This record gives sequence, structure tokens and C-alpha cells, in this order.
Amino acid sequence: MEPNLLAPALLSPDELTITRCKDMLARLQTWLEQRFEAGDDINELVSLRSQHMDQLLTGLWTRHGLAQQDNLALVAVGGYGRGELHPCSDIDLLILSRYQHNEPLNDAIGRFVTQLWDLHLEVGHSVRTVAECVAQGEHDITVATNLIEARLITGCYDTFADLTRATAPDHFWPSQAFFEAKRDEQAQRHQQFHDSSYKLEPDIKNSPGGLRDIQTINWVARRHFGTSTLGEMASHGFLSEAEFGELQDCQNFLWKLRFALHTVTGRADNRLLFDRQRAVATALGYAGEGNQPIECMMKRYYQTIRRVAELNELLLQLFDEAILGHIAMDVKTLTPEFRLRGRLIDLADSTLLTREPAAILRLFYQIAACPQITGIYSSTLRELREARRTQQVYLCERADCRRLFMMLLRHQGSGRLALTLMHRYGILAAYFPQWSKIVGQMQFDMFHAYPVDEHTHRVLKNIDRFRQPGNQRRHPLCYDICTRLRKPELLLLAGLFHDIAKGRGGDHSTLGADDALEFCLAHGLDKSDARLVSWLVRQHLLMSVTAQRRDIHDPDVIREFATQVRDELHLDFLYCLTVADICATNDTLWNDWKGSLLRELYFSTQRALRRGLENPPDLRLRIRENQQQARHLLEHLDTSFEHIKPLWARLPADYFLRHTPEQIAWHSRHILAHNKAGTPLVQISQQPGRGGSELFIYCPDSPNLFGRVAAALDQKNLNIHDAQIMTSKDGYALDTFIVLEPDGQPVSGDRLTDLCRDLARALARSQPPVIRARPPSRRHREFDVPTRVQFLQPVRASKRTLMELVALDTPGLLARIGAVFSQLKLNLHAAKITTIGERVEDFFSLTNAHDRPLTEQEQTQLREKLTDELKQRGKM
Repeated sequence: MEPNLLAPALLSPDELTITRCKDMLARLQTWLEQRFEAGDDINELVSLRSQHMDQLLTGLWTRHGLAQQDNLALVAVGGYGRGELHPCSDIDLLILSRYQHNEPLNDAIGRFVTQLWDLHLEVGHSVRTVAECVAQGEHDITVATNLIEARLITGCYDTFADLTRATAPDHFWPSQAFFEAKRDEQAQRHQQFHDSSYKLEPDIKNSPGGLRDIQTINWVARRHFGTSTLGEMASHGFLSEAEFGELQDCQNFLWKLRFALHTVTGRADNRLLFDRQRAVATALGYAGEGNQPIECMMKRYYQTIRRVAELNELLLQLFDEAILGHIAMDVKTLTPEFRLRGRLIDLADSTLLTREPAAILRLFYQIAACPQITGIYSSTLRELREARRTQQVYLCERADCRRLFMMLLRHQGSGRLALTLMHRYGILAAYFPQWSKIVGQMQFDMFHAYPVDEHTHRVLKNIDRFRQPGNQRRHPLCYDICTRLRKPELLLLAGLFHDIAKGRGGDHSTLGADDALEFCLAHGLDKSDARLVSWLVRQHLLMSVTAQRRDIHDPDVIREFATQVRDELHLDFLYCLTVADICATNDTLWNDWKGSLLRELYFSTQRALRRGLENPPDLRLRIRENQQQARHLLEHLDTSFEHIKPLWARLPADYFLRHTPEQIAWHSRHILAHNKAGTPLVQISQQPGRGGSELFIYCPDSPNLFGRVAAALDQKNLNIHDAQIMTSKDGYALDTFIVLEPDGQPVSGDRLTDLCRDLARALARSQPPVIRARPPSRRHREFDVPTRVQFLQPVRASKRTLMELVALDTPGLLARIGAVFSQLKLNLHAAKITTIGERVEDFFSLTNAHDRPLTEQEQTQLREKLTDELKQRGKM
């Protein structure tokens, strides 16, 4: 149906004033949005805007006297040249002539372009002769591509025909050179996105599997075969009818997504950012509670780009054969069923996979067994796609497939490429139903950088890397453990199932553990191994939670964790799974600080298990040992025990329990050398330890000291990750903080001196700290994280109250929390600071003004005060 508005073609050029044109464009946009909401064909809407723009430009071309120039042509290039214009797409124009222009003509062209800008059109234009176009296009594949898909809008046909002849394949970018250039261009573009389509804020045009990959197929086909549509490509035999329909369906969905994104943002931005996703999902008709519309839309997006990437790879391989003639490559027989064509695996019988489902698993076992293989040959990939679609039942329901699957997991080469290709080509989804449910399953948060299936695939890759000698330096403990595991396939199975129940509702760890147990028993594992895998899935968060949110210097915490772990075999498996999981969650989550926490927990638990849980550690003996070792270190620095003794007599016994001998010696040396009584002593370790920069503060204790430090560090854009808060017997603070830069690295060496000086000055001032008032970031504003304060039950009778706080991560958060503690006259003894995407999950050890655990009334008052304070600040 035609839009109910005045078409430019119905007006005389003199009537095309700026006001009139703006009105037409506004009405066109409104009509397009209404028809989009009503569900009209996206292809028609995109084409109609292009046609409408043709009419407008033709009228304006005449209005400015350019139609009278007998050698001048107005040419559409880029997406506009293909007749595709989304609501805010750039209108790419080439003003083409045979000869150089004179001054009056240049002025007329300038007035024409100026009016387009006055209409607020996103215009990209160039003014060139035919010869100039050819000269630029010969050295620039992007310019060449624009010229190849150029389309005459109005003006001199003969001039445009000159360009068409000058850019014909016989003497301008022959199809072989064009194909190689576009293939290399695509590879470089993919590298910019780290060859991953699965970002939570994707670029729907340029990411791997996005619209550019479809356009690349079209460009190559157009250059070599002269086709201009996907349908024409199918007629040349390069696409089956089913593949044509699939590619068309993918393009239609991505076009709808792009159309909605342009409508929501009002500009030509193809990034599907967090703060746009809800509105785009609504525009596309997704409904549901909470984040369900976003997650449903993104699941469809991830499934779509996987299909595009698969078809793109298939077609580029076919083009390689047809255009470059790479069909008669070196062929070697691997088995009676498989052969190696170059470095790609190929079938000897093209119908094998559809006839015999177990051959699909044999194909991937062969990939695991043959390191030379880098991929799957095009005809075999097409057969694999067909076999995947024609399966009547999941492959895991066949006994021969189950046997082959376990053979594959047990092969040391399974993680190199085989499991990756099984994930990429949908074979894991065809193998067992639980995987098919998580394909493209995203979580709307800033913590998980990938959908569940891609995250799990990365966990499996990490587990494989742990066994490779090249990874020994990055994860030495994982390497040591994995190289001595008797059954490493159990770790792969735990990785495969650890998040398998995400998106189902309920506790995904419990549901996944049940699935894992059933799967393992069905695949012939004995009950002991199956229960180990199930336990790992159920407890896969236990170690990271304990290390990052509990006081792992507390013997009771270690004892409780060791009781849950039970033995060293479970500890070994759990440690490797935890590291693999954290490293696969997002690209910035792992750092040396987290590594040090996990190693410390691992070795403390290992000692507890070897000592026997019925034999708790002798704390007095540990204190004496720490003091003795610290004395030896200080003696090497010419510090006598006579100087140390009075200082140590002022320190509580807990100090010597919770610090290493190296820390004790370092603190003691600087305290003894500090000759400005009553003024703050601030020291930062020159050598980062425990994965971060260790900040030590010694000064007279004062209210809200923690808040003052937090505010000062926030002004320096540093993050606190751990705090040990202690007070000497005579009222001096002995506080230790682990601080990191925003990128998770220790404090830069050139900042250390200034940081110590400025922090000492801030602590010496009597006025309260200045908390920077900054609004949450663009991304944080999209999340609603209700503040939750929970008081934890200690393992045994404790002199302290343990509190866990969950809240939205906002600027100055720790300083505000410290201020609340001060207002309520609470004492802070320890803090663990954990940031998980947009939320914080912080742990605090507290006592009241009388240095006793908080009463129920005090807990209620603290909960209400924190909730109110953070709610008010979160609205800034």
C-alpha cells in the first residue's frame, strides 16, 4: 500500500522548498513506522524509502539547474545503490561527470548538497569524473565496491554508462582479485571483533554473522556471476532452495532489528547497546515480564548470526572453488570414510551423514585425532547441515553415538577444534536436548559477556588450554592439576553442564546437577564418577563465592569449605572448573587478585584436608611462627628485637594471625621509622602482592576511617577489593587494603608516591571526606538492582556480625557505606568487595560501639539506613 502523503514526483521543482520537503520526510517516517508496527514486509519498507528518496533527489536536482547539464549524472552508491534505505541510513551519492566542472557548476552542486544537509539528511557525497572514480577504485576495495553496485538516479545516462563500462570485470577488479580482497576485508573486520559474534552489545551490521557478511556474499556473487539478489544466486546452483530461504529469513530479521534500532535512536547507529535493547525489543513485538523481551530478542539474534556465519563460510568456500579454481587441491585418504582435502576434512561418500547418524560423531572424532585439520570442506558442511536437520531424535538417544561421544571427550585433542566446530555447527544442540535450550540464551547484565552456550564453549576451551604447556605460566596450578588428573573428561563434562539449566527458572546449579547425573549414567560412567560430575555442577560457584566474599583467613571458614569439598580430588576438580568459569565469563574478569584468592583458598583447604578436619590448627602456634619468621626478616634489616618488642606488645593477637611474616616485618619497619607521632603513615608495597597493590595505613583511629579512605581512593579512580581493619591496644588503626586500577591491574608505579602523599593529607584533614556526586553510567542506568542487606549466620559463636550487601554499583558506593557505619557508631573489621557487572556483592565484618555483635535492633536499623542511603544516591 502506498503511503498516504504527497510524493515528491507530484510536485514541481519550485515547490520543493525546505519546509515542504521536511514535512514530506516527516510524514514518510511516521508512515513507515506505522507500517513497520503493523507488520508490513520489511523489504518493501526499505525499498519504498529508497524510491521516495529517488523522487525527492530528482526534483531537487532539477530545482538547482543540474538536470540541464548534459554530461552530469546523480548516482546512488552503497546501500542506497542497492535500493536499501533504513530510517536513518546514510544516503551515499556520487555526482558523476565526464569532465572537470567550471565555477558556476560547482556553485550549483554546492547549493544542491547544502539543501540536503538543511533537510537533516545523512548524506555522504563525492564529486568525481569517471576517470577519477576508476583511479581511486583501483587502489581502494571499498570505493571499488561502491562503484560496482552504483545505480543511476537521474541525469546523463551516457555518463553513467561510461562508468559502467570502465568498471567492468575485464579490466577493473577482475572477479578473482575482487573475491580475494573482499575475503581478506571480511577477515580483518572479524578480527576487530575478536572473531566473536556473541557480544552482549553487538554491532548488528559489522559483527561476524551480521549484515556485512550477507553483503559480502552478494558483492562477490554480483561481481562474478552478475547477480544482484540472493534469489539469482540460487539459480546459479550455489544456494539450495532451503539455504536461500534460510539466508533470506536471516536478512529479514536483521533488517527488522536495524529498522527498529534506527527508529528508537533516531540516528544511523548499528550498535545494540544495553540502553536501547528494551525499546528495540518492544518495537519488534517481544513481550513478557522483566527482561524476558530483551532475552527473547537477543536469543533470536544470536541464533540468526550463527546461521549467517555458517552460510557465509559455506558460500565463500564454494566461491573459492568456482572463482579461484581451488577444487583440485591435495587430497589424502584418512579412513575409508574421510579424506583430507588440503587442510579440510571431506567425506568420501557425500550421503554418509544423512544415512548414518553415528558418522557425525566419527567425523568430529577424526577432527580431534588429526591436528592438521583446520575446518570442514564445503560439500561436507552442506551434508552436515542437512543431516542435522533430518534427525528425528537427539543423537544422545543412540547407543553408538553415546559411545563415540565419550571417546571424543576422552581424546586429548577434543578441545583443540572438534568441540568448537560441534558448537559452531549446531551439533551439540543436535546431540542432547539441554544444549539446544541454551543456544543464544543471554542474560541481561554487565557481568556475563556472552550467551550461555558461547560461555560454556569458552569454559571447555579453557579446560583444554590448562593441559597445554604454553599455558603453564598463566595458570600454573591448573596446569599442574590437569596434567595429573586420571580422568580429565570428567572436568569437561562438568564444564559442559555447569550452566546447562540457565533460563529455565529455579536454581540452575541444582537442575544442572540432576541433568549431569542422568547424562553421565546414560553414557556409561560409574556411579562414583557420575556423582563427582554432578557435585561439581551443583557446587561450581562455591569456591569463587568463598574466595571473593568470605574471610578466608578465618579458620572456621576454611573448615566449613573443606567439609563441603570433602577430599583433595573434589578440590582439584573444583579449582580448575572455577578458574575456567571465571576466565570465560568476560574478557576482563580474571586478574591476579582473583587468582591469588583462589590459590590461597586452595592451599589452605588442602592443608586442612591433609591435617584432618578433626584436627583444627593451633592458632597460638601459628602466631608464634609468624612472629619468629618476621623477626628473622627484620634482623636482616638491622632492626633489633628490643625495638620491635614494645610495638608488638601494642598489637592484638589477631593481627599476627591474619598477616604474613613479610607483611608484619614490612609494617613494623615503617611504623618504627615513622617519627611524626599522631600523623598518618601511608605505605604502598612497591612490589604487587596477592594480585594487587597493598596499601597500609597506620594512624590514630577515628570515626569513618574506612569511608575516608574509600572516598580518597575513589577520587583517584582506584578500586578497593579487600580490607583488613584492625586497631591496636592503644587506639591506632592498622588497616590494610588491596587496591587495583579500573582494568584490574595493580596501581601503576608512577602513581605510588603521589598516592601515598595525597592519601596522608586527606586523612590528616579534620573535615569529613568529599564523596564525588556522579550519576551512574549509561549502562548502569538500565539496571534495577534492589539493595539487599543480609546478616549471615557464623560457623561458630562469633564476636562479630557478618553482613552481605547486594546493590547497584554506583560511584562513591564504598564511601557512602562507610559513612553509614560511622553514623551508627559501628566498627568495621574486614571487608571483601566484589563487583559483578552492574552489581556489587560486598561482605563486611562488624561490631557495635561496645565491640560486640550487632543486636537484632541494630541489624534492622543498619539495613534500613543502608537501603535508604543507596536508594537515594542511586537516583542521582
